[in-house]
Amino acid sequence: MNAFQLVDKSTGGSIKNDLLSGITVALALVPEAVAFAFVAGISPIVGLYGAFMMGLITATFGGRPGMISGATGAMAVVMVNIVKEGNELGNSDSAGLQYLFITLLLVGIIQICAGALRMGKFVRMIPHSVMMGFVNGLAIVIFISQLGMFKTQGEWILGKPLYLMTGLVGITMLIMILLPMFTKKIPAALIAILLVTAVVVFGDLETETVMSFIQANGGEGIKAGLPSFHIPSIPISLKTFFFIAPYALILAAIGLIESLMTLNLIDELTDSHGSGNRECIAQGAGNFVNGLFGGMGGCAMIGQSIINIKSGGRGRLSGIVASITLLIFILFGSGFIEQVPIAALVGVMFMVVIGTFAWSTFKVWNKVPKADVIVIVLVTLLTVFFDLAIAVLIGVIVSSLVFAWENAKRIRARKHIDKHGVKHYEIYGPLFFGCIELFNSKFDPKNDPDEVVIDFKESRIVDQSAIECINKLTERYLKIGKNIHLRHLSFDCVKLIKRAEKICDVNLLEDPDYFVAIDNFRQTQIESVSKIS
Repeated sequence: MNAFQLVDKSTGGSIKNDLLSGITVALALVPEAVAFAFVAGISPIVGLYGAFMMGLITATFGGRPGMISGATGAMAVVMVNIVKEGNELGNSDSAGLQYLFITLLLVGIIQICAGALRMGKFVRMIPHSVMMGFVNGLAIVIFISQLGMFKTQGEWILGKPLYLMTGLVGITMLIMILLPMFTKKIPAALIAILLVTAVVVFGDLETETVMSFIQANGGEGIKAGLPSFHIPSIPISLKTFFFIAPYALILAAIGLIESLMTLNLIDELTDSHGSGNRECIAQGAGNFVNGLFGGMGGCAMIGQSIINIKSGGRGRLSGIVASITLLIFILFGSGFIEQVPIAALVGVMFMVVIGTFAWSTFKVWNKVPKADVIVIVLVTLLTVFFDLAIAVLIGVIVSSLVFAWENAKRIRARKHIDKHGVKHYEIYGPLFFGCIELFNSKFDPKNDPDEVVIDFKESRIVDQSAIECINKLTERYLKIGKNIHLRHLSFDCVKLIKRAEKICDVNLLEDPDYFVAIDNFRQTQIESVSKIS
């Protein structure tokens, strides 16, 4: 797909599908943006502005066409602390919002730098088990967040209102399940929302709507003007920087991790490939613009992105339409949107939960290593009880430790003595920090002959711990008057040893079929030794 191609026909996209799916997503963005604004302790219109600007910029310039960005709960739970502490620092109820805006400027700069430094590629290092835990945890989080819609003024609704809302949620889900069996030309989610809204309006049913939800949370409505340019009115000082910097780093990390993980998921759903680095830059630009135009910022939204993909949205046009439609709602369509039943939107999100959860987890439960199962469960629980960034980071760390442990047990040494009385150790497996003890146990300096060769033809010296290990092994042999040589080192291994020449005393035995030049000194005899010093 071309950089700015609006519709991606290669993945089944079309102008009609992108237009309809964009409108559907816009409807689903409203309650989410409003809810997350309340979580952050700011006005609903700030959340709506944030969803509009993030969505438009990332849809136009981002690295994953079809992915939707906006205000998110993962970032809102951090923003609430900025707003609260900012109010205390500025001794004003409005100071916290200004601190949030200036923090978003720094968030944008950090994310743009991450993209420019091509750090988006690190998402490839996230194991599949972490990915499964991520989507499962996020599905549970989305489900739990929708349960909050069954409350009014902090109390669970009961009796007739509960039965009515549950019934409307069920009807919405039923329409989304049955309609695709007859036609896929129109988004099932959009039709479900329109039909349920019509039933509520024309049937004069008393159930919570977008307007009543906003009023119940202290808001007045969603109608407003265009976002306006505004430089945050915060004194620029070291004190301000040290206050916002930690929050900016956390928000930037959360935003990038959630966006890149969502990008990876959409890649799988559409069998296509997005650009992580480009998405980092677009996310940063979106947050920077939010800081200047009064939005709460955000990142990729997995729920709305899946709604878009399932509704047929594939290209940039779908995200652009969603953002512009949201702005139209803010400017002109507030009266209609405020009548949409919360139940219809909850039903759509419940279908997103069903589509997001990796049900294949239960199929592979007994077929994958136990360590992977533990990682899946761990990441799922951490996503639910803490946040996405912590869950993914810990999941990657645990997976890496498991990988290191498994590889540490695979170091092997085949031993033999040739006709010249030289003992050869043929090493198999990578030599790194995790297998140093096992590697050392393979050698017997006291009983070995005077000449010992370690052959790394089937091995690799990976890290500094391996170099130090070889250095100490060399000392053990030298102390008792014996020589040790290294053979079949790959180019990068030689490079690694050269970098450590100040702390390592290593002898290198040249192989006739493998030429190595160190310090511009060439060895012509196979048995001779050059010393790296």
